[in-house]
Amino acid sequence: MPPLRKFIDAVRFIGLLPTLRTVRYALLRDALEGAPASPPEADFRPPESAQSIRRRETGEYEIAFGARRLGIAFLAPEMARLTWQPGRMPLPYAIAGEKWPPVEVEMEETAEGWQLRTAALEVRISRKGALSLHTPQGTLLRREEPPRFAQEHIRHAARLRPEERIYGLGESAAPLARNAPGRRIRLWNLDPGGSYGPDSPAIYLNIPLYLGLHRGGSYLVFYENAFEGEVTFTEGRVETAFTGGALRYYLIAGEPRRLLARYTELTGRPPLPPRWALGYHQSRWGYKDEADIREVAAGFAEYDIPLSAIHLDIDYMDGYRVFTVHPQRFPDLPALAEEMQAQGIRLVTILDPGVKADSQYTVARSGLEEGVFCAQPDGRPHKGLVWPGWCYFPDFTAPKTRRWWGSFYPRLLDQGISGFWHDMNEPAAFAAWGEATLPRTLRHDFEGRGGTHREGHNLYALLMNRAGFEAQRLYRPEKRPWNLTRSGWAGVQRYAWHWTGDVESSWPALRRTVAILLNLSLSGIYYSGSDIGGFSGHPDPELYLRWFQMAAFTPFFRLHSATGLPPREPWRFDHRTRERVRAAIRLRDRLLPYWYTLAWQAAEDGLPLLRPLFWDWPDNPDSWDVDDAFLLGDSLLVAPILEEGGRARDVLLPPGGWYDFWEERVYPAPGPERIAAPLERIPLFVRAGSALPLRSENGLLEVRLYAPLPGDERPHTSHLYLDAGDGYGPSRLETFILQRRGETVHLTRQHAREFPAPEMIFRIIGVAG
Repeated sequence: MPPLRKFIDAVRFIGLLPTLRTVRYALLRDALEGAPASPPEADFRPPESAQSIRRRETGEYEIAFGARRLGIAFLAPEMARLTWQPGRMPLPYAIAGEKWPPVEVEMEETAEGWQLRTAALEVRISRKGALSLHTPQGTLLRREEPPRFAQEHIRHAARLRPEERIYGLGESAAPLARNAPGRRIRLWNLDPGGSYGPDSPAIYLNIPLYLGLHRGGSYLVFYENAFEGEVTFTEGRVETAFTGGALRYYLIAGEPRRLLARYTELTGRPPLPPRWALGYHQSRWGYKDEADIREVAAGFAEYDIPLSAIHLDIDYMDGYRVFTVHPQRFPDLPALAEEMQAQGIRLVTILDPGVKADSQYTVARSGLEEGVFCAQPDGRPHKGLVWPGWCYFPDFTAPKTRRWWGSFYPRLLDQGISGFWHDMNEPAAFAAWGEATLPRTLRHDFEGRGGTHREGHNLYALLMNRAGFEAQRLYRPEKRPWNLTRSGWAGVQRYAWHWTGDVESSWPALRRTVAILLNLSLSGIYYSGSDIGGFSGHPDPELYLRWFQMAAFTPFFRLHSATGLPPREPWRFDHRTRERVRAAIRLRDRLLPYWYTLAWQAAEDGLPLLRPLFWDWPDNPDSWDVDDAFLLGDSLLVAPILEEGGRARDVLLPPGGWYDFWEERVYPAPGPERIAAPLERIPLFVRAGSALPLRSENGLLEVRLYAPLPGDERPHTSHLYLDAGDGYGPSRLETFILQRRGETVHLTRQHAREFPAPEMIFRIIGVAG
């Protein structure tokens, strides 16, 4: 962003005097900064040659390469953990699955090195430190060069096949396939400032994970290293570099479905959310008082538009002090929360990590007494500049800090708040130039081990969300926690949902949002969404509508915008736009039984809700670059309109047969189809053989049975998960098996568990008569 534009935006959002203070903070940060210079290229060297291998009592194999050692542990038949030492080992913040059953491994020594083989993969290690990953049949999946080391720095490269695609790496605004030659993706969480568009280099949430797909198969690699890094793509090659830590990474082989299931078994699966969180959320930076909230709720009621939650941005706080409520603007927050909940609306409050440096403020005073703030090298608590002014920053790598932070959640829980929106947790700090974050030399506790912000930076939001999640479990044990976060790292899916931050209001940004959300799904972040219409700018009615229609099929469904912009509630637009947006929100509400079942599958089996078209079609290269359509669970295919003036579009339909959701027309053959897309709707398809649960117009549960196509006599299984919608009480799992036998379609219905069965209406589609 040009410096003048950055200055103008800063004055707009935080005022002139605070903007001038950002100069002071930038000088302070620069004085403390300790980014180590990258060693010269000539200093990077591979390990020495190895001569022998040994198996330790733990079952891990170890190869000595001179002064360096490579440990190879098989956590599952299709997953290996590889650790090069020496190096600062990671604390297992990202890891949920630490106990794994023994895996049978065959070892064979060859002239070139060693081969370690399980029932699902084969790892070959050369005596020079190169490594390759193969299927049990010998097909090459991945070929690595020997790693190179210089002081603390690491470089680790792999060769890519000509047709290979790379996906994942968190929230980068790059296209769906990441590996364009010359592209660099930084592994360092940052607030881009203002708003971002396609190909913005800054990234709120990085995950050092990528999935490789080519004609030979697919694999996943996850680097358990939170130090600053960068992934660089050149022709036929990808290199991952880190500025510190040990080179520890995990290799998983298999189909995409299996890769993500194993990865989330390793780093944790997202817990089942409260059902209300899957509905529509309304937000705006600018709802300043209780009257604004009541006006918004009344508008949704007047126009009969479903609403699950309203989010309170920083204006609800007293002077932007975290865990406070403004006494004049929100004089009776408990009564407001009770009033909203009676209408089926939850209140969600924003929380930033910055604690205002104010001696009269109990949270700041307590934090100083407890010694829980990040410290400078001289031991003094560090102060950065955020919305309240000068702020302290909790050190969430300390267990006592996480408990201390969590102890303040009852201040809001007891007033009826249902969820928490964790913002500014990259962590962000306003600076006139350079990176808008904390200095790398700040000291962190790291569970008593000690360390600096070089390692703690990317972990900051992960551990803030952990503290908030654990607090809700402790202080409101009868309810399921719900957090929303802007930043995070591997494993954050255990604690929070995510949104894609301050995206610009433009058609290119809308189109790129689909690729961002799909890559987040392929990075283990299953619950994400965007600010509908874009955070900055004011969308015209068509962009507003088309963004709504796309977002209605993303896990997190929220409108949000910057301060100072015209209001964006649906009734602020013309009658036709309002009614079309209303239809999109009502369809989302009708599909909640399906969404809730997908949420259960994510928690149980580690399956993402949003999936790229190649998910079940990885052997078709035509599906590898599709960035304008996606699968929602097993049953739905969504093809949003992402270009201005679009009234029709081509849709690539995978095999198996599909029904047009709107007209029930059948598309039996795979391939591209030209589909009409009037402003009232976007192309939406249901897979043949699906049992799709919806809320009917009269409130009953409707199950639409989409008949398998003639000639397909396989059994097709669908599920429906039911419970009270929150808490940890009884549940019910309905299973529907559809099977065609000639001209008839048979339904087998099974159920398990004790939650009462609701009244259901069954409707079959695709069978004459």
